[in-house]
Amino acid sequence: MYLSETRGADARTPSPAGDQAPDGAPGDHGLPGKNGRPGAPPGDHLAVPSRLGDGGTRRILAGNVVALGMVSLFTDISSEMVTAVLPLYLIYQLQLSPMLFGLLDGVYTGATAVLRLVGGHVADRFRQRKLVAGIGYGLSAVCKLGFLAAGRSVPLIGLVVGLDRTGKGLRTAPRDAMISLSAPPEAQGRAFGLHRAMDTAGALLGPILAFGVVAAAGAAYDAVFVVSFCVAVIGVLVLVLFVREPGGAAPAAGRPKVSLRGTPGLLRERTYRRVLLATLPLSLATISDSFLYLMLQQRMDIDAGWLPLLPVGVSAAYLVAAMPLGRLADRIGRSTVVIGGYAALLVCYLLVLLPPGPVVLVAVLLLRGLVYAATDGVVSALAGPLLPEERRATGLAVVQTGQALGLMAASWVFGALWTAQGPQTAVQVMAVALCAALAVAVPLLRKARR
Repeated sequence: MYLSETRGADARTPSPAGDQAPDGAPGDHGLPGKNGRPGAPPGDHLAVPSRLGDGGTRRILAGNVVALGMVSLFTDISSEMVTAVLPLYLIYQLQLSPMLFGLLDGVYTGATAVLRLVGGHVADRFRQRKLVAGIGYGLSAVCKLGFLAAGRSVPLIGLVVGLDRTGKGLRTAPRDAMISLSAPPEAQGRAFGLHRAMDTAGALLGPILAFGVVAAAGAAYDAVFVVSFCVAVIGVLVLVLFVREPGGAAPAAGRPKVSLRGTPGLLRERTYRRVLLATLPLSLATISDSFLYLMLQQRMDIDAGWLPLLPVGVSAAYLVAAMPLGRLADRIGRSTVVIGGYAALLVCYLLVLLPPGPVVLVAVLLLRGLVYAATDGVVSALAGPLLPEERRATGLAVVQTGQALGLMAASWVFGALWTAQGPQTAVQVMAVALCAALAVAVPLLRKARR
């Protein structure tokens, strides 16, 4: 069956560049390959046949997409190893107060927002997406040893945490741009689904490996940081050796000039603007994972020692659902899947308000994982083909920055509501806010399909 004939209307959105779209713009369905054929990404192993059966799907999900998935898998194993033990390390070994821990956690959450724009713009301006992403991955890897050098100094630990998030901010948009440019518009959901599945596999394995290291070495958290660094280096090596710059490096005289002053011009593309305006209120109404796990732990009286294992349930659900929902998004429309994901988030809020029990706990964790599978990569798959090739990383960075800032503001608001009125009232307010956000976002995303 021809994918261009499926119901995935999002994949057929006209190119913002119009009839004059450059080679590699969405209207060309790809980039010129070495043989000069339009629509062939770099290397024949990434070329996409016009008729896509199972063999065509395998060819789409080869090359850069798989390599970038492996990079994210190793990087997430490394990152989640540190994330799993960092609260224990800071509070029990370094004996930080909850206030200082909250300050560091805020830095960890919000440090990526604006840097996504920087990474996206630099990658587009110099057509060096792989290099910018590599700098981000390398910086995060080195920061794992930075925890050893920081010792017991809270300011130095804060600096290391900030630098680690700087690396994440720099790499995210260029990486997603490479994924988007390495797959045709009609297969964006599957490409991002595969990447997010591999990424989430790392998030699932990281805490397990961290607890294995702690069990073997006792409370020697330094061992976790060293092992985490070694795993991160493997990810960087995979990037260097196996990831290819989509489209190659075009001569400076033959490529469009990319400047910051041209970035607001992306908003003139109506469909892209609708996606951006829809995701902002949805992010503002999203409760962070940390608060969700804390509510479950308190309401169900779960021993605090089990708290770090709750994310494993979310990651497992995300891992299982990422590829199927990516395929579904390509088939029925990416905007439809995104709307369904946030509707599932609303159900998740309502379940948290029910009397606590094991069934509620499992349902909430599974739903949270499904929400990520339906929204995280699918939003990038929806926005990517709406952008010209030369501004793909910048445009994705604008969407991701809006989401990151919205999530950060949502955490602040939810924390204030919890402190003033209690967790149940805070969840009720966020549920109402999410209903309002869906009322705004659904018409915008439906129009984005046209």
